[in-house]
Amino acid sequence: MTVGVFSEWRKFSISLSELCINTTLRCGQSFRWQRVPDTDEWRCVLHGRLLSLRQDPEYLYYRTHRSPSLLSKSPSTSSPSHVDSSSIPGSTNQHTVQERSSGTDQDDESLKILKHYLNLSSNLTDLYTQWSSQDPNFKKKAPQFTGIRILRQDAWEALVSFICSSNNNISRISQMVEKLCVNYGPLVATVGERAYHDFPTPEALTGDDVESRLRSLGFGYRAKYIYQTALIVAKERGQGWLDSLRNPECPAFGIEPVPGGEMQPEGRQGYRYAHEQLLELQGVGPKVADCVCLMGLGWGEAVPVDTHVWQIAQRDYKFGRGAHKSLTKATYDAVGNHFRKLWGQEAGWAHSVLFTADLRSFSDRLAVSTKKVDVKVAVKEEDDDKNSVAVMAEVATSTATAVKRPASEVGVKSEKIEETKESLKAIIEASQTTTTRRMSKRLRNR
Repeated sequence: MTVGVFSEWRKFSISLSELCINTTLRCGQSFRWQRVPDTDEWRCVLHGRLLSLRQDPEYLYYRTHRSPSLLSKSPSTSSPSHVDSSSIPGSTNQHTVQERSSGTDQDDESLKILKHYLNLSSNLTDLYTQWSSQDPNFKKKAPQFTGIRILRQDAWEALVSFICSSNNNISRISQMVEKLCVNYGPLVATVGERAYHDFPTPEALTGDDVESRLRSLGFGYRAKYIYQTALIVAKERGQGWLDSLRNPECPAFGIEPVPGGEMQPEGRQGYRYAHEQLLELQGVGPKVADCVCLMGLGWGEAVPVDTHVWQIAQRDYKFGRGAHKSLTKATYDAVGNHFRKLWGQEAGWAHSVLFTADLRSFSDRLAVSTKKVDVKVAVKEEDDDKNSVAVMAEVATSTATAVKRPASEVGVKSEKIEETKESLKAIIEASQTTTTRRMSKRLRNR
């Protein structure tokens, strides 16, 4: 499918405290969501269809790109959830007429996909309240980062995406994932000059020339890992192997959830088994395995610990002392166990909120700014006129701004467990300016 039109906008009610797509889609979980330039609209291919999202404080708006086969059918009857795009703040309204088309069933299916993908079954306000009551640090930072949800992604996509994360940042990971989709994924839709592809299957990445081609596309050593892992998943493991590692409480789309087992300090048995199985794949170490468990397999207790999270553990949770001076395997496990004890079964979710709070791209939300103004006024008589005075005002202003991290953005760090040489420190930048203003005012005799 390369042509078609969008459906009209539909909506469902949800507050920004329960879901904020502008944060959730940018915080290093999924790397395929594309923001339409000069708008607040996000697009991505999910389950073979192109979906578009927008949000305001009360509603999430969504629409589906139609295949040509649906366009010839009679228009569907209107319903309260249908929304003219002109009613959405900031809408360009450029598709309002031509994109109204049939497909109520497809929209209903899209809504089910979105609610599953965005993991909307949990009350996020209750979870934030629980985590805040157990952790003063979370309570301090969470109010600026409400609405962050752990996405229920395709397990294979999460696996390959986080193999790409080794020694990388969010921007470059997104570029690599886009190259994978464009070169090996099926074309789903073309909107204007933009083509949208789905994520490639494991089988699509098993060709003899895949490794060399990925290297030519800039994947470096990750090309070998992706190719070899695709071979293992497609040809050595049975069909559905990755999904069999899922948390049964968070199954793949269309499958009913069942209990996932009893929580232990090191996580549920199913989580530990999935983690061990993933470690057998090429390019997968403890951190990548935990990323896949959390964001691809639904194991909420998985806590990925890279060098960035290790810095958070040192700075805010008193790690980096005694037996845990460096990020060894034992320390990695100790950090995860500490957070699981602190936050419970969804420890990985709470950890992701603090991870997001520490990303440079969101640092403005935690900026601390104080301003102090001192004004000194001197009055003297003008020599040429005893009835006039000159007012000399000296204004001294000092501003202190808390900067959370160095200027270089830290995305998803190296898979290799290494010692952090220096803890992240707050940098206080202070500037002081002094200005002198001369104002003349004539005093009249009363």
